Amino acid sequence: MIRAFSTGVFEAFGRKSRCALGRNGVIEAAAKREGDLATPLAVMPLRGVLYRPDRLSPPSTALPLKPLAPDMGWCDAPDDPAYNQPVLHPYPASAERLWREDQVYDVIVILGWNDDPVTPGRGSAIFWHLARPDFSGTEGCIAVSLEDMLAALAEAKPGDSLQVLQT
Repeated sequence: MIRAFSTGVFEAFGRKSRCALGRNGVIEAAAKREGDLATPLAVMPLRGVLYRPDRLSPPSTALPLKPLAPDMGWCDAPDDPAYNQPVLHPYPASAERLWREDQVYDVIVILGWNDDPVTPGRGSAIFWHLARPDFSGTEGCIAVSLEDMLAALAEAKPGDSLQVLQT
């Protein structure tokens, strides 16, 4: 099990390290809403990995792996039919760009949050990705160092989950 604690501790396969969570902390899963800047207290399956092929080699992992492309995005418009799903830019509704200038999305693990089924407004694009150098808060995701991400992905396998816990 991979776990992230509200205290900023990340634990994966016997290795403990630092993580960043939502700018507004953690929130009970049932209360999670789009734009609240909080990370849901939940168990989220690891769906797959996206990576920037112009910056990194494909990470070693047994999880489904796909290179990012400059036109890839993720819809965050609750009233759009593609809410909380991948889209291609240009996209007519609000959609986050996954190809970013900074490095936080150089590796993204898509987490199973609000995806089976999708409930409009319940939160979108909850990812496990790379932390900023200062480990500042995310918009609701879980963020770790590149070293910790690559070490965890090397051990991860289909069926694994990431659990966010209040401590």
